[in-house]
Amino acid sequence: MGLAAVGNQVNLLELSGEQISELLKSGRLSIAVFGLGGVGMAVAAVWLRAGARVIGVDVDIRKVEAIRSGRIPHPEEVVVSTLRESLSSGRFSVTTEGSEAVKSTHVADVIVPLVYSSEGPDFAPLDRAVEVIGSSMRRGYVVVIETSLPPLTTETRVKSTLERLSGLRADEDFALIYSPERVLVGRAIEDIELRYPKIVSGIGPRSLRVAEALYSNIARAGVLKVSSPRTAEFAKLAEGVYRDVNIALANELARLARVLGVDFTEVISTANTQPYSHLHRPGAGVGGHCIPVYPRLLSWVAQLFGVRLELVDHARSINEAQPLEVVHLLLEELDRLGYSSADGLKVSVLGLAYRGGVPIATNSPTYRIVWELLRLGYQVSVHDPLIEADEYLRSTGVELSRDLREALLGSVAAIVATDHREYSRLTPCDLVELSGSSIVVVVDARDIMKVDPCCGAVYVGIGRGRWCSATEG
Repeated sequence: MGLAAVGNQVNLLELSGEQISELLKSGRLSIAVFGLGGVGMAVAAVWLRAGARVIGVDVDIRKVEAIRSGRIPHPEEVVVSTLRESLSSGRFSVTTEGSEAVKSTHVADVIVPLVYSSEGPDFAPLDRAVEVIGSSMRRGYVVVIETSLPPLTTETRVKSTLERLSGLRADEDFALIYSPERVLVGRAIEDIELRYPKIVSGIGPRSLRVAEALYSNIARAGVLKVSSPRTAEFAKLAEGVYRDVNIALANELARLARVLGVDFTEVISTANTQPYSHLHRPGAGVGGHCIPVYPRLLSWVAQLFGVRLELVDHARSINEAQPLEVVHLLLEELDRLGYSSADGLKVSVLGLAYRGGVPIATNSPTYRIVWELLRLGYQVSVHDPLIEADEYLRSTGVELSRDLREALLGSVAAIVATDHREYSRLTPCDLVELSGSSIVVVVDARDIMKVDPCCGAVYVGIGRGRWCSATEG
């Protein structure tokens, strides 16, 4: 098929890889990105950088209006600048009308959230997006799913909905691709374009060929073709489960190290000189959209097939309880110093973001730390250099400040809960000074502070153990 007069009716399944690449690079390929969260906006930016025209689709009208006006809620400057420039040039637009977006494009790239509750995965956002696409797509259309999913979801739930609503057959009339996103928001462009191979799978060989043709223009680290969507789905979840299990192991070993008077950070650096040792760092818990959720998704599927993932489930329980371990360390030290009850004492928690360097608090361990401190009767303030407001903290009456001195003033203790770079430059002495000399305990739940416990405060590192102040002898 020639490309001179190609429009939205082109059948990508009938084109060669070279023709698909030419469409993309020449700006004649249009892509609808469903879901404009942090990852979705980054993916939209990557497609734009590769040459595509992009329509962003989101159900949140306020977000759509903000993006349309050039207010891009994303921490990466390259994402913000790419979307703004493309809005100005007309290559990027946003809408809440997914049906119209599908009718105007060649490809739908779905990156909507999948959350997990006590009742199991909530497929509603995915189902809505797939239903809109299935009701609006035509022969030759391409559907890409990037949302992290339980294995078999693409091959069953997604495929059957698309075929039922479109009257078309997957891999014969339309392409169905599963290609999980593999990014950390904050460095998403680098992850997609440079850092990792792009995992691609197709519902059949024609879909896989289209996937390879599309993503070979995106991922400089290469395209990794796998045998089936269920394999790709499993691989994505396994990445997160591996990290969750190893973080739980680190948290357990750090607990023993503290009892033995061993600096676990030294253990890590020593043990990891062995090529097969990959000890992770302990912390305050595990947050974000991914790692806390993936073990639950995999265990949910396992239970459907009569399999119990005992190690995975136990690791998840350890990491969920880790914020309480952090509070326990604080209470232990306060009790040792004679502060046997909360009695209105103030504790400052440094860091709301689930990890350093990003303004994102999804599933942050800080929430449970704050909840437990409030339950025990402490006054709590939270500092984060990147987050201006938080609905949960507001609802509990907890002050969130970007001014460190303001957050620390009058506190009896501080907990470093997030590994922001700003905190790695601080010593316990700095916190004592900023608090007006009221702080007596510093719990470093990320082991990132410069240790200099010489000015009246006890320092406890989650992996470093207890360092007494000079005044204790």
